[in-house]
Amino acid sequence: MKKQIVRLLLLALSCSAVFGSCKKDSKTDWVTDTEISTQSDDEHSFSNHVDAIANDVNTGIEAIGSLVTGKITSTLCDATVVFDSTATSRRITITYDGTTTCHPNFTRSGKVIMTIPFSVRWKDSAAVVTIAYDGVKIIRVKDGKYFTINGSHTVTNVKGGLLKDLSSLGSIVHKIESSGMKITFNDGTERSWQVAKKREFNYSGGVVISTRGLHSDGTRNDIAEWGINRKGRSFYRAITSPLVVRQDCDFRLVSGATLHSNPAFTATVTFGLDATGAATSCPGIGSSYYYKAVWTSVGGSSKTIIMPY
Repeated sequence: MKKQIVRLLLLALSCSAVFGSCKKDSKTDWVTDTEISTQSDDEHSFSNHVDAIANDVNTGIEAIGSLVTGKITSTLCDATVVFDSTATSRRITITYDGTTTCHPNFTRSGKVIMTIPFSVRWKDSAAVVTIAYDGVKIIRVKDGKYFTINGSHTVTNVKGGLLKDLSSLGSIVHKIESSGMKITFNDGTERSWQVAKKREFNYSGGVVISTRGLHSDGTRNDIAEWGINRKGRSFYRAITSPLVVRQDCDFRLVSGATLHSNPAFTATVTFGLDATGAATSCPGIGSSYYYKAVWTSVGGSSKTIIMPY
């Protein structure tokens, strides 16, 4: 049961990343080339893949228990995981193989390196690991669009505990924070984005993952990512209502809302809706949830769409 929970958590975040990468496959091509849709797409894809990679690191830590120098494992189906240590730290290196073995909608290549002080145990309260990205390139299969991540962020195990024990612990809280993740987009644009968010794992008829923003700019205190977008405009992405993924709904995003804001426009996106735009319970397997997106320019003009995801 414990190993199954860890595997399912990996699947959950992988599904989130698929959603972030593929939500533009819907009939919104009329807006694909605008700054609005590009910015929204960039933010969702970056955020979801960072979450998925953080979960890969969790899987690596919990699958082994103690880190054994030189040990190699195929815990992840699209990566090789190598464990080693020094006198002061332990390390996990994940090397993605650039295939669609696990995820038919995107590929990942490059390395992610997790380090933790030798004296720290991940299961302890307030334990911190550092996750460094070394040329991690994520390519969307449908259209070949990609971005590359370098830099690092920390993950803090706020309350302590391991995800494999979630059903008995009740809840586990992780914080993801970075003062600067370097992103290179497929058009050659390079930017630095900052991250501050909390992911809470609960067990209620299955795994429930809720994500909230943690950063405050003096006006809002729910900002998850912020920086400069491709067009050189400052932006932030706030999570105005927790983004909730549930195992008992096939690990789908069942509710939540975000606000994308920059000097040119704002965009609100609400998830977990039916085709009319009303909140709904989990649709059957194979059926769709819908999201509602409303874009508003500084001049006051707006556009609304409701599409499946």
